[in-house]
Amino acid sequence: MANRNSMFRLAILLVFVLFTEAAAWSNSTSAKTFDRGCIEKEREALLKFKKGLIDLSGDRLSSWVGDDCCNWVGVECSNHTGHVLSLQLSAADYNVESLKLRGTLDPSLLNLTHLNYLDLSYNFFHGTPIPKFIGSLKNLRTLNFYLASFTGLVPSTLGNLSNLEYLDLSTNPSNSKLLGVSDLNWVSSLSSLQYLSLSGVDLSNAITSWPQVVDMLPTLGLLDLSNCELDNFPQSNPFVNTTSLYFLELSYNNFQSPIPEWFFNITTLTNLGLKKCELSGSISGFPRANLPNLWYLDLSSNKLGGNLQDSLGYLKNLEFLLLSDNSIVGPLPTFIGNLSLLGVLDLSLNMINGIIPESLGKPANLIAISLKNNAISGPIPLNFGHEMTKMVFLELSGNLLNGSIPPSMTEVKELIFLDLSSNYLSGAIPSKWHRLKLLTYMDLSNNSFSGGIPSSICSMPSLQWLKLGNYNLSAELSLSLQDCTGLSYLDLGGNRFFGTIRPIVENLFNMSYIGLRSNMFIGDIPEIFCQFPHLHIFDLAHNNLSGPIPRCLANLKALKYTVTFNRSAYTDLFQPYLEHLEMFVKGRQDEYIKIIPMLHLIDLSSNYLTGEIPEEITNLSALVSLNLSWNQLSGKIPGNINNLQQLESLDLSGNHFTGPIPPSMSSMTLLSHLRLSYNNLSGPIPTANQFQTFDDPSIYEGNPYLCGPPLTTSCSSDLKDPQYKDEGVDDEDRLSEMLWFYFSMTVGFVVGFWVVCGTLMIKRSWRRAYFRFVEDTTDKLVVVAVACCRRMVAQLFRR
Repeated sequence: MANRNSMFRLAILLVFVLFTEAAAWSNSTSAKTFDRGCIEKEREALLKFKKGLIDLSGDRLSSWVGDDCCNWVGVECSNHTGHVLSLQLSAADYNVESLKLRGTLDPSLLNLTHLNYLDLSYNFFHGTPIPKFIGSLKNLRTLNFYLASFTGLVPSTLGNLSNLEYLDLSTNPSNSKLLGVSDLNWVSSLSSLQYLSLSGVDLSNAITSWPQVVDMLPTLGLLDLSNCELDNFPQSNPFVNTTSLYFLELSYNNFQSPIPEWFFNITTLTNLGLKKCELSGSISGFPRANLPNLWYLDLSSNKLGGNLQDSLGYLKNLEFLLLSDNSIVGPLPTFIGNLSLLGVLDLSLNMINGIIPESLGKPANLIAISLKNNAISGPIPLNFGHEMTKMVFLELSGNLLNGSIPPSMTEVKELIFLDLSSNYLSGAIPSKWHRLKLLTYMDLSNNSFSGGIPSSICSMPSLQWLKLGNYNLSAELSLSLQDCTGLSYLDLGGNRFFGTIRPIVENLFNMSYIGLRSNMFIGDIPEIFCQFPHLHIFDLAHNNLSGPIPRCLANLKALKYTVTFNRSAYTDLFQPYLEHLEMFVKGRQDEYIKIIPMLHLIDLSSNYLTGEIPEEITNLSALVSLNLSWNQLSGKIPGNINNLQQLESLDLSGNHFTGPIPPSMSSMTLLSHLRLSYNNLSGPIPTANQFQTFDDPSIYEGNPYLCGPPLTTSCSSDLKDPQYKDEGVDDEDRLSEMLWFYFSMTVGFVVGFWVVCGTLMIKRSWRRAYFRFVEDTTDKLVVVAVACCRRMVAQLFRR
């Protein structure tokens, strides 16, 4: 028994030793292979390829030194053979332009005979065509030139890449004309292709139609031909051999036709994008085809009409239904409550009417509803908030909703975005908002609410955007908003709020936008605003504010520097609301399509402000719009106002400004809107640069001492301002005139003195005659005075 145990232990030990030796030999072999480094011919090819590239940063290719190219950043080699397999130089993680590679692609890449992965996406090869030799890299399985900014025609030699599975040549939509094709036949040769994206590539001149080419690719799963200038949309089914297509994106083309019925017979389809394709016809005519897997459908921004009541209810797996900006009519369909997987519903910008059915909130996964700008009427269902337990985004603005906000709305705990603006909602704003811990954006403006602002609104710790404008609220807000310390955007314009401003904004140091226009606020502009580091939109127009403009406004850091806004910091869900904002700029109310952080504005118009424009204001070099009109400001326009080189709109009308229009303003080349009317300005109107475009006389009317085009008053006429008649005359001319004045006065005095006094001193007869004349005249004046006195005394005694 002991011998058996000993033999067993010996066998175990022997096996362990054998395995240990085998593992050591394997590791040794692998290490020897790895220690060899990359193949010398391929290393030289990479170094030659590097010379053709321009790395402005000096960092992207800084590791490309030494003998072992397999350790260079972006290079991947085989562990067994040492051949270079992958070249990954994407700039996707670099937002700075200087970190993007430029230059040309050297044919030395052909020496990388085992290369199967090439990624140059997000770089900047502007002016460089895609090299024809790429088609000779026959082992390529992945070719990614997404947003690499190549130009010219796509070479047909890419059709030689028979092993290619992934091809992305997409370009930026704004540069859609930079890259194009004259023929698509080469695509049909890519028999292994599974992923094809040509978004932004101009296909309008392609000889072969895109559906015929796609039908030759039986393994194709994803096809993106968005924004490709396509106008060919065959009504008969061209897809006969396509059995694996699941993703089809054709948005931003110009088909100008109904949706072909064969689209709804592609049973493998999960994603279908046809946004902004000029599609027509009735959405209610869609066939009840079998699309069991479709979960994403985007038909927004087309010309589709009809009624939704009997349409699309058969798409049981639908998660995204996007039909905004069409001409759809009729009530909200009841089938929406049966789409149990529906997560996002966008029916905005249509002509849908009727009431909100209670079933709308039934899909358990519904996180977003954008019903804005329709004709939906009636009250918001009382149980709306109870059923929408996962709702994140609720947009009901621009409808005909009435009644009050149901208290259940304050119980949607996941809600981040709430917009009920531009309706006919009334009553008091609900008071219990403390449950909404995630609410970031809240817009209740343009309704008919009554009362004040409940302080519980500030109990939502995530609240950043609060819009309560234009619904005639009347209250003093001294304490209502003091706890809203996280606010960055506040719009209370168009109400009847009163009192002073300082208590309202005492703790709102994160503000970037303050809109308090068209209220009844009094007092001065509190200097606490000067401590807001992010404030770049400052609108206090149409109130009863008085006092001077604070000089410390020059400390507003956000108005001193132009900052590049990072779109990626915001989700796509909020993009439309960050890009569309109604603002009073250039004398009118406009909806701005630009990102809000790019707008830098001060509007203090229509108040009772006094004093001068602080010269320090001209340090706000990022300011885009400045409106100080219709106040009681005086003094001169600062001579260095031209420091505001980003200024596009300037309105100083309706004040008491004096002096000339500073000639330096002609260097403000971005200035496109100017109002200086109804002041006391004088002198010639500048004529250089931008002032040549200001040819409307109303810009300068109400300044009686201004002259020159476009006014009819000529500067050469005898136009004199009694207080500033010398304004506009330079120092040299002024000095010359003064010298001539004193010289003439001196000469006149000397000549007059010697003509009169000198003659009397020399000629005795003239001297006697002169003094005799003086005596006689004096005697006569005395007699006349005595006689007048006597007559006055006599008249008094008669009375």
